[in-house]
Amino acid sequence: MTPLWTSADAAAATGGQAATDWQAHGVSIDTRTIRPGDLFVALKDVRDGHDFVAQAMDKGAAAALVTHRPEGVADDAPLLIVPDVLDALANLGRAARARTKARIAAITGSVGKTSTKEMLLTVLSRQGKCHAAEASYNNHWGVPLTLARMPTDADYAIIEIGMSNPGEIAPLSQMTQPDAIMITTVAAAHLAAFDDLAGIAREKAAIIDGLVPGGVAILNADIETSQILRDHASQHAAQQVLFGETGDDWTVQDVQLSGDVTVIRAKGQGHDYLFKLSVPGRHFAMNAVGVLAVTDALGADPVRAALDIAQWVPPAGRGTREVIVIDGAKVNETIDLIDDAFNANPTSLAASLEVIAASKPHDNVGRTIKGRRVAILGDMLELGPDEVAMHRAIADNTDLQKLDLVHCSGPLMHNLWQSLPEGQRGQWAERASDLVPKVSNLVDAGDVVLVKGSKGSKVSLIVDAIRKLGHRRPQEQ
Repeated sequence: MTPLWTSADAAAATGGQAATDWQAHGVSIDTRTIRPGDLFVALKDVRDGHDFVAQAMDKGAAAALVTHRPEGVADDAPLLIVPDVLDALANLGRAARARTKARIAAITGSVGKTSTKEMLLTVLSRQGKCHAAEASYNNHWGVPLTLARMPTDADYAIIEIGMSNPGEIAPLSQMTQPDAIMITTVAAAHLAAFDDLAGIAREKAAIIDGLVPGGVAILNADIETSQILRDHASQHAAQQVLFGETGDDWTVQDVQLSGDVTVIRAKGQGHDYLFKLSVPGRHFAMNAVGVLAVTDALGADPVRAALDIAQWVPPAGRGTREVIVIDGAKVNETIDLIDDAFNANPTSLAASLEVIAASKPHDNVGRTIKGRRVAILGDMLELGPDEVAMHRAIADNTDLQKLDLVHCSGPLMHNLWQSLPEGQRGQWAERASDLVPKVSNLVDAGDVVLVKGSKGSKVSLIVDAIRKLGHRRPQEQ
């Protein structure tokens, strides 16, 4: 088995000193998930990774990337000593990019980065060996870690690039040197760090800075800041491919939410496409058409991708749909749960509300007899000075007005809760954890339930509590 990194290759990439010869078949930053044969990277974060080097060695690490020999580590331990571990990891990532022949896509956007990455992974992995970022590893250490883990024989790679402050995206894209980039959308996320939506658009557009010569920029044509993205692409002489309902190159012609699927009709590069996703969601449909555009830009087959994309399902907490069986002996004695508890902003919330509004609950089961559409909403964070108005404005959403009951948690969502009509207003609590003991009274068998909020709102606790009311089975069953 060809090693991912040898001591000589890693030393050459980082300028470090290898204490002994070694070969690594993976790269890890966490001793909880490290595998035998991994290179352990001793990053400093909440804890100093050097404190865990001995544990990594005990678990079979091939070597450790460190600034010094930690206490308790043997004199002959396989170490790669560097001046700065994070810089060394970045250099490993650059070296991995330089040696690969893989076609690389980079994805950013205020909403949908991870879901779109996973869609693209689903289709490209059926057309070659595809490497992609784990979870949401999209920051200053996640991007170089993903690159450093890239197999030498990969055909494709997908790098997710995120940001929370200005100036973060360009250097990560320049490290990645993508052949194609995709910007899913620009929305009011992390607005606390920017003056306005245009500022967010300019930061997202910086992903174009790293494109290889002749690279392709796949851009959302429908958003109000689309021209900012297009102007930036023109400044860098990038090929532009526009997708969306108003996209000239990949046009979304029709989207139908039908039960638990989304049926999409689109036209791309002169060809007609009719395909489906195995989950409901207009926002998923838009990004799916963008995925076909990226597939085409990387030289893969978009027709085959359109057939394979039905195999994709959202990652946990990002619109995952599941059925909670309350009583297996009774037909429809279930709760249809939509777990969207990982992230939230006004744009993504509107998309999720459209999904639940189009969902059908079950009548004549449970205590309430009539099945309901129920939303449990936590605070949307990092929205800046207009955050109170943004939460209050949710009450005007036409899809929210179709719901039977809305429960809220958090001081910001209290503004929405106060704006709801009395018949729709459920319970409110200062913290999501305060709703957990009440969950059996918040929802009932026959209900369709959406749980959504920013990760920091901790509404995932409510998701877990709903699951404990019964047992899970996948939606498709």
